[in-house]
Amino acid sequence: MQITKLAKCAALGIAALGILASAGCGQQAEKGEKTYKVGIVQLVEHSALDDANRGFVDGLKARGYEEGKNLTIDRQNAQADQSNLQNIVQRFISDKVDLICAIATPAVQSAANATKDIPIVGTAVTDYVSAKVVKSNDAPGGNVTGTSDMSPITDQIDLLMKLYPNAKTIGTIYTSSEINSEIQVKAMTEYAASKGLTVRTATISTVNDIQQAAQSMVGEVDVFYEPTDNVIASAMPTLTSITDAAGKGVICAFEGGVTAGALATKGVDYYKLGVQTGEMAADILAGKAKPSDMKIETAHDLVVVINKKNAEKIGLTIPADVLNGATIVP
Repeated sequence: MQITKLAKCAALGIAALGILASAGCGQQAEKGEKTYKVGIVQLVEHSALDDANRGFVDGLKARGYEEGKNLTIDRQNAQADQSNLQNIVQRFISDKVDLICAIATPAVQSAANATKDIPIVGTAVTDYVSAKVVKSNDAPGGNVTGTSDMSPITDQIDLLMKLYPNAKTIGTIYTSSEINSEIQVKAMTEYAASKGLTVRTATISTVNDIQQAAQSMVGEVDVFYEPTDNVIASAMPTLTSITDAAGKGVICAFEGGVTAGALATKGVDYYKLGVQTGEMAADILAGKAKPSDMKIETAHDLVVVINKKNAEKIGLTIPADVLNGATIVP
């Protein structure tokens, strides 16, 4: 009799636990969200692209897509190698990621060439149309959209002229294989010519070419201008070691170049650009928008950054109107 009662109690307890477990599972299902997989492919490691990468993740998080909760991120760096880019993108495709974030022009080109199905958002890309990954900036028409880091080139040359009012010749070194650099240098050359300035250019293929290119022109130019070139950005100290010794400043198109040793910029805040990109990606993951219909966005915020230590090193006095409101690199 006592055994029977105990058995009944045990059975009831087990049933109650089963009901609670079922209820708990039901609550988890109600609360549960799909876990999204995002692949991030970055061309190379340098401060501007690193900032865009960090901003992208934070932009997603601000919109409710948080790593470790409802988001898995596969971060990959191609180390400026084209075959690495292709392998990384193929890995994302095999893993059936929900979205690819491609950081820098070669990265978005590799992703766009590899898949027409997975949504791709690019960032730190200068011109999507010239890169042949969208039909137009206003109506991309495929699976690619994103943010552009097109530099405010006229503003940058105007800044250069304030810092070097007597300059006659600008030197520029850029990577021949980077279409984004070619576009910027062309626009810069045209604007500089309208201001009576001559531009001398030298092209490189790898970091190893920078020193020779700089030495070949440092004695024949008054100041250097550098676009958002990934090879130059990854090795700015190599360039400034030569320009500093010659007392020549480097005006560059991105803040990271200044923190790495260049003189000044008026350019894109890459972290904030990454946040913009993350917000676009969030709309895609949420089903609110499709890449084909999402306009390419430009940077909302520009910043003037001055490296006072570099100015002192090359013997340049920064005008007060340039310093006013600028961010000063310590």
